[in-house]
Amino acid sequence: MRINKIALENFRNYETQEINLEENINVFYGNNAQGKTNILEALYFCAFGRSFRTHKDAEMIKFENETAKIKVDFEKNSREQSIEITLNKKEKKQIKLNEIRVNRNSELLGNLNLVLFSPDDTVVLKESPASRRKFLDILISQLRPNYAHVLGKYNKILENRNSVIKSQRVETIEVWDEQLAEAAEKIYEYRVEYISKLQKYIENISPSLTNSKENLVIKYITSFKSKEEYTNLLKQNLRNDLYRGYTTSGIHRDDFELLVNGKELNLYGSQGQHRTAILALKFAELEIIREEINENPILLLDDITSELDLERISQIFKKISGFQVLITCTDANILRNIESLTKEIKLYKINSGRVE
Repeated sequence: MRINKIALENFRNYETQEINLEENINVFYGNNAQGKTNILEALYFCAFGRSFRTHKDAEMIKFENETAKIKVDFEKNSREQSIEITLNKKEKKQIKLNEIRVNRNSELLGNLNLVLFSPDDTVVLKESPASRRKFLDILISQLRPNYAHVLGKYNKILENRNSVIKSQRVETIEVWDEQLAEAAEKIYEYRVEYISKLQKYIENISPSLTNSKENLVIKYITSFKSKEEYTNLLKQNLRNDLYRGYTTSGIHRDDFELLVNGKELNLYGSQGQHRTAILALKFAELEIIREEINENPILLLDDITSELDLERISQIFKKISGFQVLITCTDANILRNIESLTKEIKLYKINSGRVE
Protein backbone atom coordinates (compact mmCIF):
# COMPACT_ATOMS: atom_id res chain seq x y z
CA MET A 1 0.00 0.00 0.00
CA ARG A 2 1.20 3.50 -0.76
CA ILE A 3 -0.20 7.02 -0.90
CA ASN A 4 0.57 8.79 -4.16
CA LYS A 5 -0.91 12.24 -3.70
CA ILE A 6 -2.65 14.43 -1.13
CA ALA A 7 -4.71 17.43 -2.28
CA LEU A 8 -5.93 20.02 0.23
CA GLU A 9 -8.31 22.92 -0.27
CA ASN A 10 -9.06 25.35 2.58
CA PHE A 11 -8.06 22.66 5.07
CA ARG A 12 -6.66 24.13 8.32
CA ASN A 13 -4.06 26.70 7.19
CA TYR A 14 -3.75 25.35 3.63
CA GLU A 15 -5.50 27.27 0.85
CA THR A 16 -4.66 24.94 -2.05
CA GLN A 17 -1.90 22.37 -1.96
CA GLU A 18 -1.00 19.17 -3.78
CA ILE A 19 1.72 16.91 -2.38
CA ASN A 20 3.19 14.00 -4.34
CA LEU A 21 4.73 11.43 -2.01
CA GLU A 22 7.69 9.10 -2.35
CA GLU A 23 7.16 5.42 -1.64
CA ASN A 24 9.67 5.34 1.22
CA ILE A 25 10.28 8.10 3.78
CA ASN A 26 8.70 11.55 3.51
CA VAL A 27 9.80 14.17 6.03
CA PHE A 28 7.80 17.37 6.61
CA TYR A 29 9.87 19.85 8.58
CA GLY A 30 9.63 23.46 9.68
CA ASN A 31 8.93 25.66 12.69
CA ASN A 32 6.02 24.99 15.00
CA ALA A 33 2.48 26.00 13.94
CA GLN A 34 3.28 26.01 10.21
CA GLY A 35 0.98 23.13 9.21
CA LYS A 36 3.08 19.95 9.40
CA THR A 37 0.67 17.94 11.55
CA ASN A 38 -2.26 19.17 9.44
CA ILE A 39 -1.04 16.91 6.62
CA LEU A 40 -1.10 13.84 8.85
CA GLU A 41 -4.49 14.89 10.21
CA ALA A 42 -5.90 15.02 6.67
CA LEU A 43 -4.74 11.46 5.99
CA TYR A 44 -6.07 10.22 9.31
CA PHE A 45 -9.41 11.90 8.60
CA CYS A 46 -9.68 10.09 5.26
CA ALA A 47 -8.90 6.75 6.92
CA PHE A 48 -11.33 7.05 9.86
CA GLY A 49 -13.74 9.86 9.05
CA ARG A 50 -12.65 11.78 12.13
CA SER A 51 -9.69 13.78 13.39
CA PHE A 52 -7.23 12.74 16.09
CA ARG A 53 -7.04 16.37 17.25
CA THR A 54 -10.64 17.64 17.44
CA HIS A 55 -14.23 16.40 17.64
CA LYS A 56 -15.51 19.36 15.60
CA ASP A 57 -15.16 19.03 11.83
CA ALA A 58 -15.74 22.77 11.35
CA GLU A 59 -12.46 23.52 13.14
CA MET A 60 -10.60 21.98 10.20
CA ILE A 61 -12.03 24.49 7.71
CA LYS A 62 -9.70 27.40 6.96
CA PHE A 63 -10.66 30.64 8.69
CA GLU A 64 -13.25 32.73 6.81
CA ASN A 65 -14.20 29.83 4.50
CA GLU A 66 -17.38 27.77 4.47
CA THR A 67 -16.03 24.54 2.96
CA ALA A 68 -12.84 22.49 2.82
CA LYS A 69 -11.79 19.49 0.78
CA ILE A 70 -9.30 16.64 1.15
CA LYS A 71 -8.49 14.12 -1.55
CA VAL A 72 -6.08 11.21 -1.20
CA ASP A 73 -5.00 9.05 -4.13
CA PHE A 74 -3.50 5.72 -3.07
CA GLU A 75 -2.72 2.20 -4.25
CA LYS A 76 -3.95 -0.93 -2.50
CA ASN A 77 -4.02 -4.49 -3.78
CA SER A 78 -2.43 -3.21 -7.00
CA ARG A 79 -5.47 -0.97 -7.61
CA GLU A 80 -5.56 2.81 -7.78
CA GLN A 81 -8.10 4.16 -5.32
CA SER A 82 -9.20 7.50 -3.90
CA ILE A 83 -10.96 9.02 -0.92
CA GLU A 84 -12.42 12.52 -1.08
CA ILE A 85 -14.05 14.35 1.82
CA THR A 86 -15.77 17.73 1.63
CA LEU A 87 -16.41 19.60 4.87
CA ASN A 88 -19.13 22.22 5.20
CA LYS A 89 -19.83 24.42 8.21
CA LYS A 90 -23.58 24.25 7.60
CA GLU A 91 -24.03 20.72 6.31
CA LYS A 92 -22.92 17.18 7.02
CA LYS A 93 -19.59 16.21 5.46
CA GLN A 94 -19.67 14.45 2.10
CA ILE A 95 -17.53 11.35 1.57
CA LYS A 96 -16.60 9.76 -1.75
CA LEU A 97 -14.81 6.43 -2.00
CA ASN A 98 -13.49 5.81 -5.51
CA GLU A 99 -15.80 8.59 -6.75
CA ILE A 100 -18.87 6.92 -5.22
CA ARG A 101 -20.77 8.70 -2.44
CA VAL A 102 -20.89 6.90 0.91
CA ASN A 103 -23.05 7.91 3.85
CA ARG A 104 -21.26 6.70 6.97
CA ASN A 105 -17.78 6.90 8.45
CA SER A 106 -17.85 3.13 8.92
CA GLU A 107 -17.80 2.71 5.13
CA LEU A 108 -14.36 4.35 5.07
CA LEU A 109 -12.83 1.94 7.55
CA GLY A 110 -10.44 -0.63 6.18
CA ASN A 111 -9.73 1.17 2.91
CA LEU A 112 -6.75 3.35 3.82
CA ASN A 113 -4.84 1.44 6.50
CA LEU A 114 -2.49 3.49 8.63
CA VAL A 115 -0.91 3.66 12.06
CA LEU A 116 -0.29 6.99 13.80
CA PHE A 117 2.34 7.66 16.45
CA SER A 118 2.11 11.08 18.11
CA PRO A 119 3.51 12.65 21.30
CA ASP A 120 0.11 12.20 22.97
CA ASP A 121 0.40 8.43 22.59
CA THR A 122 3.07 8.23 25.28
CA VAL A 123 0.52 9.20 27.94
CA VAL A 124 -2.22 6.80 26.75
CA LEU A 125 -1.09 4.16 29.20
CA LYS A 126 -1.21 6.64 32.09
CA GLU A 127 -4.63 8.12 31.35
CA SER A 128 -8.15 6.82 31.85
CA PRO A 129 -9.40 3.46 30.52
CA ALA A 130 -11.28 5.40 27.82
CA SER A 131 -8.02 6.32 26.08
CA ARG A 132 -6.89 2.69 26.05
CA ARG A 133 -10.27 1.50 24.77
CA LYS A 134 -9.98 4.07 22.00
CA PHE A 135 -6.59 2.64 20.98
CA LEU A 136 -8.09 -0.85 20.81
CA ASP A 137 -11.29 0.27 19.07
CA ILE A 138 -9.36 2.09 16.32
CA LEU A 139 -7.16 -0.93 15.65
CA ILE A 140 -10.09 -3.35 15.42
CA SER A 141 -12.35 -1.00 13.44
CA GLN A 142 -10.00 -0.57 10.50
CA LEU A 143 -9.60 -4.35 10.16
CA ARG A 144 -13.13 -5.38 11.08
CA PRO A 145 -15.48 -2.56 9.99
CA ASN A 146 -18.43 -4.50 11.42
CA TYR A 147 -16.88 -3.96 14.86
CA ALA A 148 -17.48 -0.21 14.54
CA HIS A 149 -21.09 -0.93 13.59
CA VAL A 150 -21.64 -3.21 16.61
CA LEU A 151 -19.89 -0.75 18.92
CA GLY A 152 -22.10 2.08 17.67
CA LYS A 153 -25.17 -0.09 18.20
CA TYR A 154 -24.06 -0.92 21.75
CA ASN A 155 -23.54 2.77 22.58
CA LYS A 156 -27.01 3.64 21.26
CA ILE A 157 -28.61 0.88 23.37
CA LEU A 158 -26.59 2.09 26.36
CA GLU A 159 -27.88 5.63 25.78
CA ASN A 160 -31.46 4.34 25.77
CA ARG A 161 -30.89 2.31 28.93
CA ASN A 162 -29.43 5.35 30.67
CA SER A 163 -32.48 7.40 29.68
CA VAL A 164 -34.74 4.79 31.28
CA ILE A 165 -32.59 4.84 34.43
CA LYS A 166 -32.75 8.61 34.66
CA SER A 167 -36.53 8.50 34.33
CA GLN A 168 -36.65 6.04 37.25
CA ARG A 169 -39.30 4.08 35.32
CA VAL A 170 -37.62 0.75 34.73
CA GLU A 171 -40.52 -1.41 33.50
CA THR A 172 -38.75 -1.89 30.12
CA ILE A 173 -35.21 -2.21 31.48
CA GLU A 174 -35.00 -5.96 30.73
CA VAL A 175 -35.49 -5.32 27.03
CA TRP A 176 -32.47 -3.01 26.96
CA ASP A 177 -30.46 -5.40 29.15
CA GLU A 178 -30.94 -8.23 26.67
CA GLN A 179 -30.00 -6.07 23.69
CA LEU A 180 -26.99 -4.70 25.53
CA ALA A 181 -25.77 -8.20 26.42
CA GLU A 182 -26.13 -9.40 22.84
CA ALA A 183 -24.02 -6.53 21.45
CA ALA A 184 -21.53 -6.85 24.33
CA GLU A 185 -20.88 -10.49 23.47
CA LYS A 186 -19.81 -9.58 19.92
CA ILE A 187 -17.59 -6.73 21.14
CA TYR A 188 -15.99 -9.02 23.71
CA GLU A 189 -15.17 -11.63 21.07
CA TYR A 190 -13.51 -9.06 18.83
CA ARG A 191 -11.49 -7.60 21.71
CA VAL A 192 -10.30 -11.00 22.96
CA GLU A 193 -9.14 -11.86 19.45
CA TYR A 194 -7.11 -8.68 19.02
CA ILE A 195 -5.67 -8.59 22.52
CA SER A 196 -4.36 -12.08 21.73
CA LYS A 197 -2.86 -10.85 18.45
CA LEU A 198 -1.22 -7.89 20.21
CA GLN A 199 0.32 -10.20 22.79
CA LYS A 200 1.70 -12.51 20.11
CA TYR A 201 3.68 -9.69 18.51
CA ILE A 202 4.58 -7.88 21.72
CA GLU A 203 6.33 -11.01 22.98
CA ASN A 204 8.80 -10.73 20.10
CA ILE A 205 9.00 -6.95 19.85
CA SER A 206 9.53 -6.04 23.51
CA PRO A 207 12.88 -7.88 24.01
CA SER A 208 14.32 -6.28 20.86
CA LEU A 209 13.49 -2.80 22.18
CA THR A 210 15.08 -3.42 25.61
CA ASN A 211 18.05 -5.67 24.82
CA SER A 212 16.05 -8.59 26.29
CA LYS A 213 15.88 -6.86 29.69
CA GLU A 214 12.11 -6.47 29.80
CA ASN A 215 9.19 -8.77 29.15
CA LEU A 216 5.95 -7.01 28.25
CA VAL A 217 2.53 -8.63 28.73
CA ILE A 218 -0.87 -7.17 27.85
CA LYS A 219 -3.84 -8.15 30.03
CA TYR A 220 -7.48 -7.59 29.07
CA ILE A 221 -9.70 -6.34 31.92
CA THR A 222 -13.41 -6.98 31.45
CA SER A 223 -16.51 -7.90 33.44
CA PHE A 224 -17.88 -9.98 30.56
CA LYS A 225 -17.95 -13.76 30.97
CA SER A 226 -21.07 -14.81 29.08
CA LYS A 227 -24.23 -13.20 27.77
CA GLU A 228 -26.27 -14.70 30.62
CA GLU A 229 -23.86 -13.57 33.34
CA TYR A 230 -23.67 -10.13 31.74
CA THR A 231 -27.46 -9.79 31.93
CA ASN A 232 -27.39 -10.90 35.57
CA LEU A 233 -24.65 -8.36 36.31
CA LEU A 234 -26.83 -5.56 34.93
CA LYS A 235 -29.72 -6.74 37.12
CA GLN A 236 -27.52 -6.95 40.23
CA ASN A 237 -26.24 -3.41 39.71
CA LEU A 238 -29.60 -1.83 38.86
CA ARG A 239 -30.07 -0.29 42.31
CA ASN A 240 -26.62 1.33 42.11
CA ASP A 241 -27.37 2.47 38.55
CA LEU A 242 -30.60 4.13 39.68
CA TYR A 243 -28.74 5.90 42.47
CA ARG A 244 -26.00 7.16 40.16
CA GLY A 245 -28.20 7.82 37.14
CA TYR A 246 -26.28 5.75 34.57
CA THR A 247 -25.13 2.20 33.76
CA THR A 248 -22.17 1.65 36.07
CA SER A 249 -20.96 -1.71 34.75
CA GLY A 250 -20.52 -3.26 31.36
CA ILE A 251 -18.19 -3.68 28.44
CA HIS A 252 -18.15 0.09 27.91
CA ARG A 253 -15.86 0.17 30.99
CA ASP A 254 -13.36 -2.41 29.69
CA ASP A 255 -9.65 -1.72 29.97
CA PHE A 256 -6.29 -3.32 29.41
CA GLU A 257 -3.07 -3.08 31.37
CA LEU A 258 0.55 -3.76 30.57
CA LEU A 259 2.90 -5.67 32.84
CA VAL A 260 6.68 -5.22 32.65
CA ASN A 261 8.50 -8.18 34.14
CA GLY A 262 5.32 -9.01 36.03
CA LYS A 263 4.80 -5.50 37.48
CA GLU A 264 2.04 -3.08 36.50
CA LEU A 265 3.46 -0.48 34.14
CA ASN A 266 0.90 2.09 35.23
CA LEU A 267 2.05 1.93 38.85
CA TYR A 268 5.72 1.08 38.68
CA GLY A 269 6.90 1.95 35.16
CA SER A 270 9.39 4.73 34.42
CA GLN A 271 8.85 7.31 31.67
CA GLY A 272 11.29 5.38 29.49
CA GLN A 273 9.36 2.14 30.02
CA HIS A 274 6.11 3.86 29.05
CA ARG A 275 7.72 5.07 25.82
CA THR A 276 9.04 1.61 25.05
CA ALA A 277 5.65 0.05 25.79
CA ILE A 278 3.73 2.35 23.47
CA LEU A 279 6.31 1.72 20.74
CA ALA A 280 5.82 -2.02 21.21
CA LEU A 281 2.05 -1.56 20.90
CA LYS A 282 2.43 0.50 17.71
CA PHE A 283 4.82 -2.02 16.16
CA ALA A 284 2.39 -4.81 17.08
CA GLU A 285 -0.42 -2.80 15.47
CA LEU A 286 1.64 -2.49 12.26
CA GLU A 287 2.30 -6.23 12.18
CA ILE A 288 -1.34 -7.14 12.81
CA ILE A 289 -2.52 -4.92 9.96
CA ARG A 290 0.18 -6.28 7.65
CA GLU A 291 -0.87 -9.84 8.49
CA GLU A 292 -4.55 -9.07 7.88
CA ILE A 293 -4.31 -7.13 4.60
CA ASN A 294 -1.14 -8.81 3.27
CA GLU A 295 0.39 -5.38 2.60
CA ASN A 296 2.30 -2.81 4.61
CA PRO A 297 0.09 -0.11 6.15
CA ILE A 298 1.14 3.55 6.09
CA LEU A 299 3.03 4.82 9.14
CA LEU A 300 2.54 8.40 10.38
CA LEU A 301 5.09 9.72 12.88
CA ASP A 302 4.12 13.11 14.30
CA ASP A 303 6.81 15.22 15.95
CA ILE A 304 8.73 12.15 17.11
CA THR A 305 11.96 14.04 17.82
CA SER A 306 10.22 16.00 20.60
CA GLU A 307 9.24 12.88 22.54
CA LEU A 308 11.72 10.14 21.61
CA ASP A 309 15.50 10.07 21.83
CA LEU A 310 17.70 9.11 18.91
CA GLU A 311 18.11 5.55 20.14
CA ARG A 312 14.36 4.89 20.11
CA ILE A 313 13.90 6.69 16.78
CA SER A 314 16.67 4.49 15.38
CA GLN A 315 14.83 1.40 16.69
CA ILE A 316 11.73 2.53 14.81
CA PHE A 317 13.54 2.75 11.49
CA LYS A 318 15.19 -0.61 11.93
CA LYS A 319 11.73 -2.17 12.05
CA ILE A 320 9.91 -0.36 9.23
CA SER A 321 11.82 -1.39 6.15
CA GLY A 322 9.39 -1.48 3.23
CA PHE A 323 6.81 0.82 4.83
CA GLN A 324 5.80 4.17 3.42
CA VAL A 325 6.41 6.65 6.24
CA LEU A 326 5.37 10.27 6.77
CA ILE A 327 7.28 12.13 9.47
CA THR A 328 6.90 15.60 10.92
CA CYS A 329 9.69 17.34 12.83
CA THR A 330 11.15 20.79 13.39
CA ASP A 331 14.72 19.89 12.39
CA ALA A 332 15.30 17.35 9.61
CA ASN A 333 19.04 17.31 10.34
CA ILE A 334 18.39 15.23 13.47
CA LEU A 335 17.30 12.34 11.26
CA ARG A 336 20.63 12.40 9.38
CA ASN A 337 22.31 11.11 12.55
CA ILE A 338 20.41 7.83 12.42
CA GLU A 339 22.52 5.09 10.88
CA SER A 340 19.56 2.81 10.13
CA LEU A 341 17.96 5.54 8.00
CA THR A 342 19.69 4.41 4.82
CA LYS A 343 16.86 4.79 2.30
CA GLU A 344 16.40 7.94 0.30
CA ILE A 345 14.48 10.58 2.23
CA LYS A 346 12.32 13.17 0.54
CA LEU A 347 12.21 16.47 2.42
CA TYR A 348 9.33 18.94 2.36
CA LYS A 349 9.76 22.29 4.07
CA ILE A 350 6.47 23.58 5.50
CA ASN A 351 6.08 27.33 5.88
CA SER A 352 2.75 29.04 6.71
CA GLY A 353 0.59 26.40 5.09
CA ARG A 354 2.73 25.98 1.99
CA VAL A 355 5.03 23.15 0.96
CA GLU A 356 8.28 24.66 -0.28
